[in-house]
Amino acid sequence: MAKIQVKQVRSAIGRTKTQKRTLEALGLKKLHQVVEHEATPAILGMVAAISHLVEVQK
Repeated sequence: MAKIQVKQVRSAIGRTKTQKRTLEALGLKKLHQVVEHEATPAILGMVAAISHLVEVQK
């Protein structure tokens, strides 16, 4: 599988609980933090749900 890098670019302050939990599930805790994941359908769905908070790098 391909790897993707996910970077948090917007704050979770004022976001819904589910969006905050999705950030935590991806391993993102701070702004500008980058985590690497396999590009599985589950991970891509999580990224799509919070696409306004993160940036995807390949």
